[in-house]
Amino acid sequence: MTMNAPKRTIVSVDAMGGDLGPAAVVAGLALSADKNPNIGFILHGNKPELEKLVARTKGLDEVCEIRHADEVVTMDAKPSYVMRNGQNTSMWSTIDAVRNGDADVAVSCGNTGALMLLSMVRLRKLPGVNRPAIACLWPSRNAAGFNVMLDVGADIRADDTDLLQYAMMGASYARNGLGMARPRVGLLNVGTEEHKGRPELKSAHELIGNVADDANIDYVGFVEGGDIPSDRVDVIVTDGFTGNVALKTAEGTASLVSGLLRDAFNATILSKISALLALTSLKRLSKRVDPRRNNGGVFLGLNGTVVKSHGSADATGMSAAVKLAFRLAESGFNEKLAARVASAGVQNQDNKNKKPEGKQPE
Repeated sequence: MTMNAPKRTIVSVDAMGGDLGPAAVVAGLALSADKNPNIGFILHGNKPELEKLVARTKGLDEVCEIRHADEVVTMDAKPSYVMRNGQNTSMWSTIDAVRNGDADVAVSCGNTGALMLLSMVRLRKLPGVNRPAIACLWPSRNAAGFNVMLDVGADIRADDTDLLQYAMMGASYARNGLGMARPRVGLLNVGTEEHKGRPELKSAHELIGNVADDANIDYVGFVEGGDIPSDRVDVIVTDGFTGNVALKTAEGTASLVSGLLRDAFNATILSKISALLALTSLKRLSKRVDPRRNNGGVFLGLNGTVVKSHGSADATGMSAAVKLAFRLAESGFNEKLAARVASAGVQNQDNKNKKPEGKQPE
């Protein structure tokens, strides 16, 4: 071993939780390892099966440690059941590798509810965080190509303080995941007028505005659903119910449009010729909005970084999730996130304690 060899960033991977099985997971790791010599893996699951899959890719065994787990968290498993009985599952082992400091970040395609509860209990929430959030990357017209949206399903409820924390966490993600120095943050509402929305949204609107300058963000105020993929904002803040509905609606709409385009181009001889002429542009568009290449929801607000891959992710999707996990780990994201949340809490408390002008203490 070379003394000056760079330290590898270790990704802990649940190999058993996805719809396509461990073969797709290992294939995704092979793609990631081929592109990045500084990455290493701890792979959790059925060891004999995983050893055979890893052996098929030359050199993958050199950067991959396999830890055996007898059981798998199924997609229909109740999170509470997993917490009581899941100690021998690949998902539990995956999270514990981060908890114990063996890995820098965790990735799983498994049951979202179980993964979130397990991550919260095993890793614990960051000081000051009431509700962790799941953040996703949304294709947009921004220079980075994506907007950050959160929460998209960790918790269906969120009060004004939760939404303030989401804003801070989302901004930190935008800085470290997308390289945005001063992210623009918007609060999702039914309109942009200040008098619209539920009471907690109006209160959160004020809280975020009060800390924006100190937090080094540009708060653009309320945004609407049409702004989610726009270049008006970089971070969209909402509760998990609204965010998850928006995300699933977008996925369904993208699938519908893709199918309609396919049908239209196959309708006649002329349309088929048109499709051939536009093939390069269509491929570029397909790659741009391909959910596999945007795969990976990040659990924010925990003492450790966890990336939730789509359950049906293939090798391309898994590789994208691992790439995201690696980038966040390399940037020291979680330490910066913890500092950001703590700072926002202090700023918010200071604003609450401020006395009216002219009555300041000496």
